[in-house]
Amino acid sequence: MGASSFGIWSGVKHRPACNFTPSMSKPSIPKGTRDFTPQVMARRQWIFSILRSAFERRGFQPIETPAMEALTTLTGKYGEEGDQLIFKILNNGDFLGKAKEETLEARDSKALGFQISKKALRYDLTVPFARFVTMHRNEIPMPFKRYQMQTVWRGDRPGKGRYQEFVQCDADIIGSTGVLCELELVCLFHEALSALNVPQFRILVNDRRILSGMAEHLGVFDRLTEWTVAIDKADKIGLDGVCKELGERGFDEAVQAGTRALFAERAAGIEGMRALAEQFPATAVQEGVEALAHLWELAAAEGVSAPELVFAPGLARGLDYYTGAIFEVQVVDGPVGSICGGGRYDDLTGIFGMPGVSGVGISFGADRIYDVLDHFGAFPAGLGVGLDVLLLHMGDETLPAVLSAAARCRKEGLRTEVYPDPAKLKRQFKYADDRKVPFVIVIGSDEDAAGHVTLRDMSSGAQESAPLDALMGRLIG
Repeated sequence: MGASSFGIWSGVKHRPACNFTPSMSKPSIPKGTRDFTPQVMARRQWIFSILRSAFERRGFQPIETPAMEALTTLTGKYGEEGDQLIFKILNNGDFLGKAKEETLEARDSKALGFQISKKALRYDLTVPFARFVTMHRNEIPMPFKRYQMQTVWRGDRPGKGRYQEFVQCDADIIGSTGVLCELELVCLFHEALSALNVPQFRILVNDRRILSGMAEHLGVFDRLTEWTVAIDKADKIGLDGVCKELGERGFDEAVQAGTRALFAERAAGIEGMRALAEQFPATAVQEGVEALAHLWELAAAEGVSAPELVFAPGLARGLDYYTGAIFEVQVVDGPVGSICGGGRYDDLTGIFGMPGVSGVGISFGADRIYDVLDHFGAFPAGLGVGLDVLLLHMGDETLPAVLSAAARCRKEGLRTEVYPDPAKLKRQFKYADDRKVPFVIVIGSDEDAAGHVTLRDMSSGAQESAPLDALMGRLIG
C-alpha cells in the first residue's frame, strides 16, 4: 500500500482521522480480488523473479506505466465488450457537476461515463505500451524490447482462474517485422515456463492471415469475427458443437466442411500447415503458412518442438488488433484455461499518431501460473520460510549481546530476527514454530558471561553451546 494511504508527511507516519461511523458488518474485499499471505507472497515473488531473469537474459528492458490512463486512451481498443469491462475512475470533487442534463434524463450511461470520468484503471499492458512508445519514441532504441510486470483491472465476472485485479507480465518487441521476433517469444515461453516447473504446457500457435484467408476462400470474410467466435469454442464444445453453432448462425454446409478441414490439420505441424495451404490457396493463407513453417524450423533449431509447440489453426484470439502470429499457452489437465497469450500487431501505435510500427508481444498470466503450480504441487519447498535464525529476547541485561549476534548473522547473509519483547520462553518458541525457523539462538546471562550462544535446531531439538563464530558454519549450511 502506498505511503499516501497512511498519510506520511515529512517522514512522520500517522493514522488518518476517522470521520465515519464504523460498520458492524464483517470485513470483506470486492469479488475478483484477493489478499496475499506471506506464504503466497513468497511464491508469487519467486514466480516474478524467474520471469524477470528470463526476460533480462534475452535483452528485454523494464518499464512501468501508471495504474491510471486517460479514459480516451483505453476506450475503443478492446472492442465493444472490452470497453464495458474497463474500470472508470470518477472525477475528483463534484463529478456530476459537468454531467449534461439531457444525458442524465436519457440514462445514456456510455455518454455519461465520459462526462463524469476522465481516467480509468489500465485494462492491459499492451495499449499503455503503445502509448508509451509513441510518447517516448525519441528516447528509446528501435527495435525496442521491453518487459513490464504490473497489475491490471477488468470488470470480468469472477470465476476460477478469472480475477478482476491481477498481474500481467508482458514482453514485447516493437519496430521489427522479422520472424526472429516471434522465435524469441516462443523460446521465452519455453524457457520461463520450464524454469517455473509448469508441467505439460503446450505453446499453441496460429496466424491471423490463415483465418482471414480461409474466411475469404469460404466467402465469409464479412462475417470473420462471427465465424472465429464459433471456432474458438472447439476445446469447450467439440468440433460437432462448433458446426452446430455455425449452422444456427446461418453458415452453410460448405463453411462447416471448411471448418472441419481446418481442424483436421491441427496435429500435423508443418505438414498440416502445407496441407491447409493446398486446400485453401488464398494469398493470405499462403503467407501465414509460410511464416509459421519458417518459425517451426527455427524453433526446432533452438530445441523447441512438439509436443510443446503445437499448430492450432482454430486459435482466434485478439482479432481486434492481432495481424500475424497468435500465441496461447495451455496446460494439459490444468485447473484453468490459457496461462499465457499474445501475437503480432502491425499498427497498434497508429491509434496514437505513430503509424507503420510493427510489434509482437506476449503476456504471462502470473496469477493463473500460480494456480497451476499450486494445483500440481510444483512450487519449490521452503519458499515460505522467510527466516534463517531467530534470537530470543532474554531481558535488557543481555540485549547488547543479542543485538551484536544478530548483526553478525546478517553480515553473513542470514535472514535474522530478534524477538521484540522479553516474553516467556514458551511464547517465543511458539513464535519460532509459527515462523518455521530452522534455528534459534539463546543468549542468557550464563552464555553472555562465557562469550557463548546456545544454538537450538528446531527440527531435531538438539542444542549446542559455543562461541557464535564456531557455530556459524551450521547456520550458513
